[in-house]
Amino acid sequence: MNFKVLQFLILTVLLTSCQNKEPEQLPNIVYILADDMGYGDIKGLNPDSKIPTPHLDRLINEGMRFSDAHSNSALCTPTRYGTLTGRYCFRSRLKSGVLVGHEPGLIEDSISTVAHLLKQANYQTACVGKWHLGLNWSKKDVTQPLFHGGNLWDIQHTDNVDYMAPVSGGPCDVGFDYSFIIPASLDIAPYVYLENDIATAPVTQETPFFKDNKARGIWYRRGDVADDFDHTTVLQTITRKAINFIESADKEQPFFLYFPLTSPHTPWFPSKEFQGKSEAGVYGDFVAMTDDVVGQIMHSLKDQGLMDNTIVIFTSDNGSQWIPSDIETFNHLANGPFRGMKSDIWEGGHHIPFIIRWPEHIAPNCQSNELICSTDLLATCAELTGQSVPASAQDSYSFLSILTGDKTKLDKDRIMIHHSANGTFAIRKSKWKLIDAKGSGGWSLPENKCDKDALPQQLYNMEEDIEEQNNLYTQYPEIVKELNALLWEYKEGNEVR
Repeated sequence: MNFKVLQFLILTVLLTSCQNKEPEQLPNIVYILADDMGYGDIKGLNPDSKIPTPHLDRLINEGMRFSDAHSNSALCTPTRYGTLTGRYCFRSRLKSGVLVGHEPGLIEDSISTVAHLLKQANYQTACVGKWHLGLNWSKKDVTQPLFHGGNLWDIQHTDNVDYMAPVSGGPCDVGFDYSFIIPASLDIAPYVYLENDIATAPVTQETPFFKDNKARGIWYRRGDVADDFDHTTVLQTITRKAINFIESADKEQPFFLYFPLTSPHTPWFPSKEFQGKSEAGVYGDFVAMTDDVVGQIMHSLKDQGLMDNTIVIFTSDNGSQWIPSDIETFNHLANGPFRGMKSDIWEGGHHIPFIIRWPEHIAPNCQSNELICSTDLLATCAELTGQSVPASAQDSYSFLSILTGDKTKLDKDRIMIHHSANGTFAIRKSKWKLIDAKGSGGWSLPENKCDKDALPQQLYNMEEDIEEQNNLYTQYPEIVKELNALLWEYKEGNEVR
């Protein structure tokens, strides 16, 4: 055969095969958000942990762990807002604290969410678990208040709430195709399941305040309860619903599962199988049960043949609510080496575990020391799917290049804002962290408990003092001045990226 003819035939075959090749499907994304779980709870991040976490340890061994990841707030609701919108929650109407079960939806109609963005890239989207971003409940009598008597944390009369009418402001209004949620935390009423924004059973009961003295974390508030609701089996129920979604998803189309857990937030309800599994009491047993949930999700992905093309992210909404007496009793550091706990502007409030598994893209058992935030999910998904970041997601930075190893796109001068339970601000730039308060900004050391002669702000070198013990406020006045000016721009909304 003539050599030129042979060359032509080979080239034709190659071109034809390239044209007929199916484009690679975008990866599925499973985002598992633990509730009040600390960095030090996971054995793979803290060898001295008193809690067995074999499934999370495996996730670490098969993927990437981040040593400097942060939630955008030290509390539940604001972190969830930031995760889904790519915005710091202080830009919303919620300036401190959290929402409770009967408050209206927090995500504004004009805001694009991660779910909206991924739907535009042909993703199936689902939200299963703890919502805690407000819902617009219907009234039986539109001329009367939704409720009256008491306060938002302990409403006395809810007879005008129409629990059987569809809610708005929930997952289905912010980009999710399917949802199965509880309205808030497992210790905040109303206690009801909502599937696609409709209650799954009538709400005909009311529970009194509950407390089991076996452990300090076994309690929940008084409030309305649906006929099919059992506090002790909520984690099992939402896990089953998440697995059902994975199993029923169209395999020809990528999916995004946002899976915010109810654990290990109070009430601590480990099932019988996990009681006594840890050396950190009932809380530790509940963390062990949470780890098993991760194992069940991974097993489901394997059964469906989805392990290789699924990004699995595990993180927490804030630090653990592990108090000094718990540390003394169990010799377990739920928040690892970090000072403080949930609610605080200190690292223990917002320095979180962040683990990603993505086979063929992330090398096994690797670590990134880059600074990332929970607000970064949206921009990362935008880059992954080849879309522009919505203008509203102004606090979101893509970390995709960290996963792929192309660090040329990283913003080395990144600035990050931290926010505490009482609305205290801190600003992080490179190794420097400036706290605009004397105390913790949360429950560990309220401002009114601080020494009256304490310095007005705190400045820490986070490369040398991760435990935040050495306040350098007086030693570096120029750094303090620079960071205060930048923080003021964020507070005023005039910051420039």
